[in-house]
Amino acid sequence: MLTNAPRGTKDILPDQIAGWLLLEKKIRELCGLYGYEEIRTPTFEHTELFQRGIGEGTDVVDKEMYTFTDRGDRSITLRPENTASVVRAYLQNKLYANAGLVKLFYVGSMFRYDRPQAGRLREFHQFGVEALGEKNPAVDAEIILLAWEFLNSLGLTDLKLKINTVGCPACRPIYRQKLTEYFTAEADELCGDCRRRLTKNPLRILDCKVDGLKDFMEDAPKIETCLCDECREHFAGVKTLLTAAGVDFAIDPRLVRGLDYYTKTAFEIQYAPLGAQSAVAGGGRYDGLIREIGGDPTPAVGFAAGLERILLALDLQGLSPAPTKKITAFVVAGGEAAQVYAFKLLTDLRRQNISAAMDFGRKSLKAQMKQAAKSGAKFALIVGEDEVANSTVTVKNLETSAQESIPVAQVPDKIIS
Repeated sequence: MLTNAPRGTKDILPDQIAGWLLLEKKIRELCGLYGYEEIRTPTFEHTELFQRGIGEGTDVVDKEMYTFTDRGDRSITLRPENTASVVRAYLQNKLYANAGLVKLFYVGSMFRYDRPQAGRLREFHQFGVEALGEKNPAVDAEIILLAWEFLNSLGLTDLKLKINTVGCPACRPIYRQKLTEYFTAEADELCGDCRRRLTKNPLRILDCKVDGLKDFMEDAPKIETCLCDECREHFAGVKTLLTAAGVDFAIDPRLVRGLDYYTKTAFEIQYAPLGAQSAVAGGGRYDGLIREIGGDPTPAVGFAAGLERILLALDLQGLSPAPTKKITAFVVAGGEAAQVYAFKLLTDLRRQNISAAMDFGRKSLKAQMKQAAKSGAKFALIVGEDEVANSTVTVKNLETSAQESIPVAQVPDKIIS
């Protein structure tokens, strides 16, 4: 139906905007404190960017991308995530030229063809940060801390931080082989998706919501037995720095995240009251992604947070902000002669940064007063023939019903005092 939005999308209505503005305000304040600058990338990219960046064999690439052929016979995809786009912008615009460490953040729409559910839509919004150009584990710790502080600054409790390491190209192949051997013996018990993952990406089996509940998963090999010295030392550094910052965390050996580009650190912040889909933020290090997309080998780390899920968490905890404050004054014009006078008053108020409205439908005085009360305005500013002749305004306080006539020049001071 033309009157319904496509499945998996949602209108953000005026009485819901306050929550979005709160998140965006917190994001910009916190990123400013941490020295991250905003970047805005296109909503769609060449499909190959995500195929190479995210990795074929992942659910995102194989099942969830919105891909189409444009009029120039090019394969185009609505961005399912923004890290690959940020890396492409980093390379195309040579952001690496003037600084060793480039620190960026973004807020925007992403698109995935997935089963819609609470806080998880086909068009959804993410806040993310990316730090490109530094391999020190202190950058991993800073990224995790930024995500943690953002969620805590909103007043959320029951948050849990889980971290892991997924190794690097030197040691992860050993772990992949161990997983392949282990899960091959359990192949008959694996779901259809995981049987396909067995040859393409066995690490993703650890993250499966179906097989993850089965008994054999508990005995799956742990990556810690396969780590090279560099990865082991890097992970130890991250843990030490988080502890120094006073952040509690738990090590989750089955946390691998859903994208192929992660190396070394992976993390997730969960809000337990959301249930099975409890993750509200997550990310990690992706030292190989920039080279995969076409740049020089460059270390990088980042995270993304789903804004719909955070708003849902705020609602569950009773922290949703009240709707945006309505107007201060409603101008009521009594009769044709007062229309121009009323409109000038309306304009003057707005030019002095006082929110104001009036009726443009030429309703009766009684109907306009009802509209003024319904608008949520604190004052009704009533003008008729007498007010026009005397350059006055009758000011009625809609909360107390008190009213008085004052010179029009005194109206701003009266209603903001």
